[in-house]
Amino acid sequence: MSLHLDARQRAMLLEMGVTVWGPPATVTAAPVAPSHPAVEQPRSSIPVAAPRPPAPLAARTTAAAPASTNNIPQTTAPVAASASAAPALKLHPAQALYPGADPAQTPTELGAGWLIVTESLTPADPLGGDAGRLLDNMLRAMQLHRHPRVFLATLERAAPGTEAQGADIAATLADTVATLQPAMVLVLGHVAARAALGRTEPLGRLRAGPHQLAGCPAVVTYDPAFLLRSQDNKAAAWADLCRALATVRGATAVRAD
Repeated sequence: MSLHLDARQRAMLLEMGVTVWGPPATVTAAPVAPSHPAVEQPRSSIPVAAPRPPAPLAARTTAAAPASTNNIPQTTAPVAASASAAPALKLHPAQALYPGADPAQTPTELGAGWLIVTESLTPADPLGGDAGRLLDNMLRAMQLHRHPRVFLATLERAAPGTEAQGADIAATLADTVATLQPAMVLVLGHVAARAALGRTEPLGRLRAGPHQLAGCPAVVTYDPAFLLRSQDNKAAAWADLCRALATVRGATAVRAD
């Protein structure tokens, strides 16, 4: 004989520690007496497919990708920005730095004159400010303050929206050299070297080689603003200045002979 227990009775037995082995009762609606013998419904003959194992990650990724190739990223060659692109510059006319120097007191070994080309933040007062005072000290150490024909052509970065001279700078400087006929062109800084000589090599390589501007010998070295930031390069700059002096002295000696 089997016990017909409802859910409340089974819960009470479980609290008392009595294990109920019979099948649990289900709460169903009261059965309605059929008017005809119950007919057993046939089970579906459609087999139930076993669950498939999950697809590998690579396969799922491939399947998720759209068939269209429009979403495939196109490989394009990177556009390399030119690191040596020169800034837009404006060239100011050359001006004499020491016009009051006595020509009779000018050492002959300094030659007929010098032209210095450099970038300046204060073109109206090229010997002002820290960089200008350092430039003045450099030229005085070379005794150039005793020469009335020491000229300075300053380069200034053009303000946004203004027209820059660009490639005309080299041609203008060549005309200036032809007019002034200096014994040496001293080019200070990489910006000035690119503008005056049209060269884009690193400054270290430009310092090492001889140059000419409109037939006049030229020497490249560091600009004063850079030397203020990098004190360790002052000795190398002084060596470049001595090389420029030696070049002029050598040419002057040849002319004297």
